[in-house]
Amino acid sequence: MTTFNFHQGQPYPLGSHVDEHGVNFAVYSEHAEHIDLCVLNPFGDETRYPLHQGDNHIWHGYLAGAKTGLHYGYRARGKWVPLIGLRFNHHRLLVDPYSRALTDKQSPYSIVNHEPYDWRDDIRPNTPWSNTVIYEAHVRGLTQLHPDIPSTLRGSYAAIAQPCIIQHLTNLGITALELLPVQFHLDEPHLQARQLTNYWGYNTLAPFAIEPQYWSGLEGSTPLSEFRNMVKTLHRAGIEVILDIVFNHTAELDDSGPCLSFRGLDNPTYYWLNHRGEYLDWTGCGNTLKLDHSAAIQWVLDCLHFWAIECHVDGFRFDLASVLGRTPIFNSRASLLNAITQDPILNQLKLIAEPWDLTSDGYQLSQFPSPFAEWNDRFRDDIRRIVLHQDVPIGILASRLAGSRDCFFQPHHSSFVSINYITAHDGFTLRDLVSFNHKHNEANHENNQDGHDHNNSHNHGFEGLNAPEEILVERQQSQQHLLSLLLLSLGTPMLRAGDELGHSQQGNNNAYCQDNPISWINWQEADKNLMAFTTQLIALRQQIPALISGEWWHSLAPNKTVEWLNAQGMPVTLEQWQHSYPLQVLLSGQWLLLINFTEQPHEMTLPQGDWQIVAPFHHHSLSPIPPKTFVVMQRYRFLPSAY
Repeated sequence: MTTFNFHQGQPYPLGSHVDEHGVNFAVYSEHAEHIDLCVLNPFGDETRYPLHQGDNHIWHGYLAGAKTGLHYGYRARGKWVPLIGLRFNHHRLLVDPYSRALTDKQSPYSIVNHEPYDWRDDIRPNTPWSNTVIYEAHVRGLTQLHPDIPSTLRGSYAAIAQPCIIQHLTNLGITALELLPVQFHLDEPHLQARQLTNYWGYNTLAPFAIEPQYWSGLEGSTPLSEFRNMVKTLHRAGIEVILDIVFNHTAELDDSGPCLSFRGLDNPTYYWLNHRGEYLDWTGCGNTLKLDHSAAIQWVLDCLHFWAIECHVDGFRFDLASVLGRTPIFNSRASLLNAITQDPILNQLKLIAEPWDLTSDGYQLSQFPSPFAEWNDRFRDDIRRIVLHQDVPIGILASRLAGSRDCFFQPHHSSFVSINYITAHDGFTLRDLVSFNHKHNEANHENNQDGHDHNNSHNHGFEGLNAPEEILVERQQSQQHLLSLLLLSLGTPMLRAGDELGHSQQGNNNAYCQDNPISWINWQEADKNLMAFTTQLIALRQQIPALISGEWWHSLAPNKTVEWLNAQGMPVTLEQWQHSYPLQVLLSGQWLLLINFTEQPHEMTLPQGDWQIVAPFHHHSLSPIPPKTFVVMQRYRFLPSAY
């Protein structure tokens, strides 16, 4: 086994970094008494080098002559006193928290990785928020069953860069592709015992490292180079790349989970613990990262910089983002949130918070600082109820159409801040939402106990996909209404991949462990009519100034952008706001949304002018407007004196 000359090295940057003479290693531990750098050969033999204990609790060393591809880990010595959170065990070979590559999932070791990349003329699209349409997708789920992708590429980063996927996204009108986690993750032991896998990938071990299972293995490529090629290809098509990233917990899980990295390096620094040294589980995953510590803050920032600078990604969606502001109570001015929002690189990207965790004060919708946008579950739930159950008054409908102004209208919030969605990876697909009253998660082998029970879904009188024709027609209409409200509301719309194609998960509303055709989009059975409807809706959205100006709607002159009118064409009365009632929404003085989600047909008195129904609503009849109807009209001529 090769023995390297070992020197004291430098404390920064953290992680392993290659130069022309060797590799520098640096790792943070406040409580360790001794740390060895352990270098492994292909046979698993190990050579140990004692790291220098430098200032600010950083341990470092330099291996002269070492190169990229070197396998290594750390062994940390210290006290084993779980009651105060200390869990040092030098028998454990630990993964570098800054690892950019790892060996495998069964016995992960860190790999020194240095991959220069020629970005050439890559240019970020920098799509304004006001024009942004997000498409949430899984690398494998989006591409595994596409017939026009070579079988050797399906399920990979390279598959997303294929012309058929790029064409689908651009034809649809998508401006940003949001990918479920692509960082190195592990399968939880309870899934392995059931011979399942963590398909979604939210059980991250090494957030600096690209997930290798989505690599095609093409000769001359690596997982990282293939990912970068994908980003560059999407950028050329004008599509931004947003990464779903997990900084709320790690794959070390609870007390019974594996000791892989942070737990053995400096447990009380990186995890929230109670007075007995036990993990505080505010995530539902066994542990919670302590992101108010300076070392953890630096780790998060360095990771975000890696993806932004070295991989050219355009933004991040932060899973269970309330953890980012915990001190331990949530504080919108917490150190990490301040650091992100004040960072000159990160604050130019699209930052999206999932604004909750599992604590009693975990729900923090509208509380994140600018420039964060936020997933808006109020929009999701209210729009589902409006369309599928008609049990929400038009005052709530108006608030959701207007960017959830009742939630977000604060000085630091812009009109795009609400990420509007009807469905996401977690929950029913759009087709299942209108086809099932109850979840059907039996394939997860958890006795159908997992997943949400309260979905505001509606099966239209028949449980399951293969319903009578008249019910299928009603379901199609409901899907169109849901998509119409999603794409014609103020805020930033997010479409779940496959919804535009009629994708079903057979009623499974928690398919996190289904890496199979339950989750993979079946392109050959795509609903082409629904696809055309969605495409025309997105194109319509981009024509309406009130939706893309980036401004909040105003109902008063001289900057009037919205008028709320009743069926008689008069301003909605205070009493009418409290009930289910037909509504006319006049946007930018030219576009009219006619909404009748009541059970009765209604005559509508339109504002003055020459009105014509626009695509994709041409099939509607308006005399009178039937029940459960949504129509958009455009005014071509009107009397100026009326406005």
